[in-house]
Amino acid sequence: MIDIDKYKTIALERLSPIKPIDDKTIAKKDFLFSAVRSDSGRKLTDYYLVYFLFADLLGFKNLGQFEKIAWSFPIDYNGKAFLIEHRKFGVGVFVQDKEKDEVMAEEITKKINSAIKSIKKYYDYIAEQAVLSSKFNVVNNNRQLFQRFDYLLKLYKEEYNKYIDNKGKTEKITGKSEYGEYMTIKSLDFEFKQNSNWLAISCIESFFSWTEHLFIHLAIIQNGLCDGEKISTLIGDEWKKKFKTAISMESKESQQFYNELIIVRQQLRNFIAHGSFGKDGNAFRFHSGAGAVPVIMSHKRKKNKFSLQGTLSFNEQSVIDLIERFVEFLWNSESGPAMHYTQKCSLPTILSYASDGTYETLSKEMDLMVEFSEKIIHDFDTAANMDW
Repeated sequence: MIDIDKYKTIALERLSPIKPIDDKTIAKKDFLFSAVRSDSGRKLTDYYLVYFLFADLLGFKNLGQFEKIAWSFPIDYNGKAFLIEHRKFGVGVFVQDKEKDEVMAEEITKKINSAIKSIKKYYDYIAEQAVLSSKFNVVNNNRQLFQRFDYLLKLYKEEYNKYIDNKGKTEKITGKSEYGEYMTIKSLDFEFKQNSNWLAISCIESFFSWTEHLFIHLAIIQNGLCDGEKISTLIGDEWKKKFKTAISMESKESQQFYNELIIVRQQLRNFIAHGSFGKDGNAFRFHSGAGAVPVIMSHKRKKNKFSLQGTLSFNEQSVIDLIERFVEFLWNSESGPAMHYTQKCSLPTILSYASDGTYETLSKEMDLMVEFSEKIIHDFDTAANMDW
């Protein structure tokens, strides 16, 4: 618990002489409807920080919602009325006369921003309490992350098809040097093979990046994870923990996907992610009578910490095929409704719907989830347009 009064005093000192309006505050009769946005007020920091300052910490009167206005705090600055409002095009300081009041609007803006900076620990406390009480939404980046994966996947397929079309083909190249004419044989498929391999690695990395994010949302939507602290912990956990929390391991199909993908994750993705050194001594070679021998730790952690293995190699086409089959599995399995909500509709995941069982009910029927998603989208559009 923090000393709220302490931060209230600090904020008021930074804001002075800003105070709530009273019967001595000078304002036009129609000020609430004729106030105009100041240029300086556009420099106010994030709208929610401004709101918490005036509403939660200081208890200024909020006039509430109006058409295209989310909230409105009338303030007195040196005896004159101003409005701090969050309108459709952002938060701002609204004045009675733009030419005459612009200087004071700039002063108000600086004082508000200064007050907000001075009470950072108060905002940290608000955020901490929201997590502890599980009163938050989880931002959804699934669509963008998948689009990156899909883009790289298409590039890989293009290069791989070029490799297949030119596989085994060669080209004779002749030239001259000081020693006379020479001829070399160029493999036409080599460059395409190399490019497709590089793109496959990038594609695989983007797949794991997407699923790291996706699994958090699936765990909340279809498996009822609604504890803020547990969600925060899960975000920092390993990929395999996220998989098992999001995807039911009861079916043989999901178990098989897990077993195969975790091998790709451990043996390939982790190797590349650590600069091709891996994190288990993959790049070490020791001297022996047989020459330089690779020393690669066994990811299975058997009795012997180190084991002799060959260099890293993989069939990129089989790995890509595995990933594509898993994506299809997500859409056609019991995860389908949750995928519609979080992936197709790209909606934020709302913990209150997980805690009250709404998501659990909707995850059983695609039609119910589609209808619910459309309603949420409509509500968000209404809120964004401030059409109250």
